[in-house]
Amino acid sequence: MAAGRLGDSYGGYRTRLVEQLRENGIRDLAVLHAFAETPRHLFVPAALRRRAYEDAALPIGSGQTISQPTTQARFLEALGLGGSERVLEIGTGSGYQAALLSLLVSHVVTVERVSELATAARRNLERAHVRAVSVVTGDGSVGWAPESPYNAILVAAASPAIPTPLEKQLSEGGRLVIPLERAGLQQLVLIRKLNGELSEEELGPAQFVPLVGKYGFPEQTA
Repeated sequence: MAAGRLGDSYGGYRTRLVEQLRENGIRDLAVLHAFAETPRHLFVPAALRRRAYEDAALPIGSGQTISQPTTQARFLEALGLGGSERVLEIGTGSGYQAALLSLLVSHVVTVERVSELATAARRNLERAHVRAVSVVTGDGSVGWAPESPYNAILVAAASPAIPTPLEKQLSEGGRLVIPLERAGLQQLVLIRKLNGELSEEELGPAQFVPLVGKYGFPEQTA
């Protein structure tokens, strides 16, 4: 995927967004390049396309949002990706973050529980000419075992705890970024798996929709 070959007129807006990300402390050049190359306007509803390159979360339907670019950049930078990883994303949404990941790793598996969103994400990814992304419809809290283990896992929804299946599907030396809800507040947490043990590093406050599923919150929470 190369946004410059898509014939769109949003290049200047993407450049401005990248500058905002720099101003907000994002330093990973590969992550910044991914934002410069990925056509966010193809992943938001047509009625919101004029706002596509604002550093803001936007609604995408079914009670879900496309996250603020700075938040997504923090996720990606925290994973410390090198280019050859297999990555699992939980919470496909519109497919934008999976598109960003596709420029940073070798393969992405992304799981979305809302079938309408999963269908729309596949369409968006195809329209943006994104390769190396597999969209799965299902309960993200159980991950996707058939293609595990993963070098990195990114969870784009808040969970009450680290889902056990995701712990098992994370490879040795892998990293997992997840918003955890504790005492009513969300904290973005980086998990590292070394010698079979997990360590945690808090990255700062977060605000995400709840992770609904067997190892997340019950349906009525959403």
